[in-house]
Amino acid sequence: MADEAVPTTVDLRREYEEAGIGDVLRQLDEELVGLAPVKQRIRETAARLLVERARGKLGLNDEPPTLHMSFTGNPGTGKTTVALRMADLLHRLGLIRRGHLVTVTRDDLVGQYIGHTAPKTKEVLKKAMGGVLFIDEAYYLYRPENERDYGQEAIEILLQVMENQRSDLVVILAGYADRMETFFQSNPGFRSRIAHHIDFPDYSDAELLQIAEKMLAASHYTLSPDGRLALEKYIPQRRRQPHFANARSIRNALDRARLRQANRLFESATGPLDAAALSTIEAADILASRVFAVAERNGAAQ
Repeated sequence: MADEAVPTTVDLRREYEEAGIGDVLRQLDEELVGLAPVKQRIRETAARLLVERARGKLGLNDEPPTLHMSFTGNPGTGKTTVALRMADLLHRLGLIRRGHLVTVTRDDLVGQYIGHTAPKTKEVLKKAMGGVLFIDEAYYLYRPENERDYGQEAIEILLQVMENQRSDLVVILAGYADRMETFFQSNPGFRSRIAHHIDFPDYSDAELLQIAEKMLAASHYTLSPDGRLALEKYIPQRRRQPHFANARSIRNALDRARLRQANRLFESATGPLDAAALSTIEAADILASRVFAVAERNGAAQ
């Protein structure tokens, strides 16, 4: 029986639609506010990988593309969500078998005594095979100041798998940009294996307000007009204080506001409450935050 003839043309638009790439990109737009440069990079990466797949169908590729990535940026900027959608995208393009995401940190990979690290790291890699391994704060794997640290053993295993099994596993390293740069300088093997570097910017105050409203809506809550004004004042004040983590900090703030709302309703209710009362965050629920007290003290001290 004669070998099947290699096609001479490929319809990229048809390949795009059949793979459902547009569905993944729309999900990103719906799930994440802002992040225009990140979304553009994902579109460009999707287009490049689609072209690579088309070239493979025409017999133009000798080896699979390098897919390992680095996501840099501050906490709460959507890195994990984008990694999840990237896993879906790669699966739809047929570049990974399963398309699942396994998220880990140093503690999941590095052991505390001799002989403990290799089994831990290999077990994580076994779970991630066929999908994407997302290593958050990856620079903590490398601790040269501690001679008895076992992170280097995990690094060596990861590097070997990233090279030898790159057709069955995609690794995404994530963390602060400056610390990731130092990590790459100390471990050049990672830099040489990573093809895609994507930087995640901080959200603007307006974007964080939009994110807050989306979070509340997802839980069937809403802000009163005065509550919205209070949150507008809260966001820049919180940004100036330590440990600000973008959308993560906003989620925590809303959790505390709902606690205050519940307590306010319980303390003041004299009769039945309707759905609107039970679902509305008022200004008082925001303004009671210690963020405002800290800002006031700092202002008085200046």
